Amino acid sequence: MKESGKEQNKQPAIGEKFQEETKYTPEKLGGHYLDWEHMPERYKNYPESTLKIKLPEAAFSKDAHLRDIIQRRRSVRNYTPNLALPLETLSALLWATQGITADAGEYQFRSAPSAGGLYPIETYIMARAVDGLEQGIYHFRPYAFDLEFIKPGDFSRALAQAALGQGMIANAQATFIWTAIVERSKWKYRQRAYRYIYLDAGHIAQNLYLAGTAAGLGVCGIAAFFDDPSNALIGVDGTEETVLYMASIGWPAK
Repeated sequence: MKESGKEQNKQPAIGEKFQEETKYTPEKLGGHYLDWEHMPERYKNYPESTLKIKLPEAAFSKDAHLRDIIQRRRSVRNYTPNLALPLETLSALLWATQGITADAGEYQFRSAPSAGGLYPIETYIMARAVDGLEQGIYHFRPYAFDLEFIKPGDFSRALAQAALGQGMIANAQATFIWTAIVERSKWKYRQRAYRYIYLDAGHIAQNLYLAGTAAGLGVCGIAAFFDDPSNALIGVDGTEETVLYMASIGWPAK
């Protein structure tokens, strides 16, 4: 006998189950300790990358005011494809999203907040038209303030296809790809970590929106993408490290 619609609706959907099973209660909070000996590495490196591009000092417009920037912030999907993005501008965007703002010895503060200061989000750049950068995939290292060149080639159309055919990526000067190394957050927060990594990615993306607007650029956050092709494009497994969010950025079309 078929279940009625009401009976089927009693089964929690995956989102509801996720929220329920990551709830904090006094009973659930006990019995967990921080295993400092096995704390995940704070930063990711590509030792096999022989080319590391030191980024210039981040430069921002002195005429930009926060209220005006917030007022003007929009998602921009149309770009002028035949212009290049200065490396200094990309540098400013990277600093605004994940830059080191204070050094406290073994611990560094960044430009966007993170639950527990664990910073599970990694930043990759798909550079299509950036002055001084060969087309390809780069990995940003906040502590060194540089880019590791990990995959040469023009992947703008492949990434656009992975993002459900959103053609704006093919015209954008660059696309930010944010992943999470989940264990960095799970090490402390266990299953609730899955809530926090999305919050962290949102903080970072908003900083990109504001910094991009201040620089006269257009930004568009992208959450609609095919997971497996997106993960494969930058060479992550989709489990231990997985793509969460993207954002295209470029010179707005007139």
